[in-house]
Amino acid sequence: MLQACLNGGRVRTAAARVPLTPSELAADAMACRDAGAETLHVHPRNAMGAESLAPGDVAAALVAIRAAVPHMPVGISTGTWIAPGGRARHEDMAGWTALPDYVSINLNEDDAPEIMEMMAGRGIGIEAGIWSVADAERFTALPDPPPPLRILIEMQDVEPQAALDEADRVLRILADRAIAAPILLHGSGRSAWPCVGEAARRGCDTRIGFEDVLVLPDGSPARDNAALVSAAHAIMIRAAPPR
Repeated sequence: MLQACLNGGRVRTAAARVPLTPSELAADAMACRDAGAETLHVHPRNAMGAESLAPGDVAAALVAIRAAVPHMPVGISTGTWIAPGGRARHEDMAGWTALPDYVSINLNEDDAPEIMEMMAGRGIGIEAGIWSVADAERFTALPDPPPPLRILIEMQDVEPQAALDEADRVLRILADRAIAAPILLHGSGRSAWPCVGEAARRGCDTRIGFEDVLVLPDGSPARDNAALVSAAHAIMIRAAPPR
């Protein structure tokens, strides 16, 4: 499965065509679907363009996206940095009137278990975000957590081999603890394309988009998210076993 991560915390100065508004997210969702993406990950924005978990901003993004791609699953971030930050953002999340299909929850954040329970209680899927071996150890030690929709192994902007080595260690921990959820492996910056290739080699899900990287595999600037998705889709097709 290939997921398109459309914007993250990017601003126009980083990528002129990063989608911010509901209508831009909707148009990008259509283009990425046509390029090979099957699911979406977005960071809703407020009227000033800042990341937001406010019920109105989340609803505006989800309604627009679903009108454009009605059968395409869409998830959002719950990152602790999103205003008002920390546990203060729980009130916004509890007030959502339009619900995403799933949310990503970072295991390196103190309140991750609380958010997992909150989302499971509302019938929202959980993408458990694991950035490191420490996160994997924490996740596998949680007492009776809600079952995740998938595990995100999220490598940071580090040298490719360091990212692949850390991802391998995380995968070994998950296998040793018999975690059976689907795995989505992706990277960021320098590790983005190596992680797409490694995910394809291992038969894992992956993701790509302006949130993770601004350039194509050859290092040239990506015109838009659809160009990134198309390149990742081609990598996955090449790695697929013959039928």
